[in-house]
Amino acid sequence: MTVTRPMLAISADFDSGNIQVIDASDPRLVRLAIRPDTYSDHFQWFHFKVANLVPGEPYGFSLDNAGQSSYHEAWHNYDAVASYDQKSWFRVPSRYDGSALRFDLTPRHEQVWFAYFEPYSRERHDWLVDQALNQAGMQLIAVGKSAEGREIPLLRRGNGDPAHRKIWLIAQQHPGEHMAEWFMEGIIERLQRSDDKELNALLAVADLYLIPNMNPDGAFHGHLRTNARGKDLNRAWQDSSAEYTPEVFFAQQQMDKHGVDLFIDAHGDEAIPYVFTAACEGNPGYTTRIADLELTFRQVLQAQTADFQTVHGYTLDEPGTANMTLACNSVGQRFDCLALTLEMPFKDHDDAPNAETGWNGQRSAQLGKDVLSAVAKVVQLLR
Repeated sequence: MTVTRPMLAISADFDSGNIQVIDASDPRLVRLAIRPDTYSDHFQWFHFKVANLVPGEPYGFSLDNAGQSSYHEAWHNYDAVASYDQKSWFRVPSRYDGSALRFDLTPRHEQVWFAYFEPYSRERHDWLVDQALNQAGMQLIAVGKSAEGREIPLLRRGNGDPAHRKIWLIAQQHPGEHMAEWFMEGIIERLQRSDDKELNALLAVADLYLIPNMNPDGAFHGHLRTNARGKDLNRAWQDSSAEYTPEVFFAQQQMDKHGVDLFIDAHGDEAIPYVFTAACEGNPGYTTRIADLELTFRQVLQAQTADFQTVHGYTLDEPGTANMTLACNSVGQRFDCLALTLEMPFKDHDDAPNAETGWNGQRSAQLGKDVLSAVAKVVQLLR
């Protein structure tokens, strides 16, 4: 029997939405395109809703411009994520032919959302800040503003004791890297535990400074890399300005005010299917002290969780060749401190694959908790 299918309703006019419809007349091959970041050529993040589906009938989707995206080679061995309720996300087998990314679904419900990774919404961000303030013992010590005026809260657990180590964690400079704020959720969730001896020992000697989302404009608009002014925040740490990169400008002002002893910048990597860190070995001020701290932290985190590894990652910088516009390098140099970029995968984690979910929000949150354990074990060595 032939099933009459209603015209599909495809939308992305919502928080972190991104898609353009080319041709939706054939439900077995719906042709779509990813919209570039505002004032930028970058694109890779997608997030859209499909309604008027007939449960049990097959549908096919094609992101026709995937081959022109910012990291087009990263589509190999990548599977899109989907959800029927925006709560539980699962992987959809996908295929990349060098030009388009395609995936098929026989839906169980009349509507579905697809995305590049499990999104972290602004609504959930607001809930997370409330949890931090009302359940995790944190203070709101400053509020920055994005280019479009969205709030960027700086949260602190601690009293600002000058003798305390200053531990900074920031996330989602690149707005499409939603795993970074899931990572922050794990940290804030663990801070709600009053019976955590390891955490309490850390808090006795250190203050934690958190910026859960550095780029709320880009995240809201469905960008991959840039803020509302088309600027890559993680390339703005040498020339930040209140006009074009107020998000970085705010963070730097607060760091100068409070100090930094350890800095972790949470990101996601499109291509590499592992969790890893990048450090400051190319900085002009790099020392054996910093090198030893990097090695110790990595060893401790690797012992803490099987999700972290040190074999796969970025090529090391030669001495004196670091890109000083990156947050990690800039902060490490400015404060002579341990500074790391922490990368999580958009794909699955090849050391611990999960065909159903791949790397996801829950695993990112657990990594946040594990990173706190690693910080607790190295905090006395920081200065």
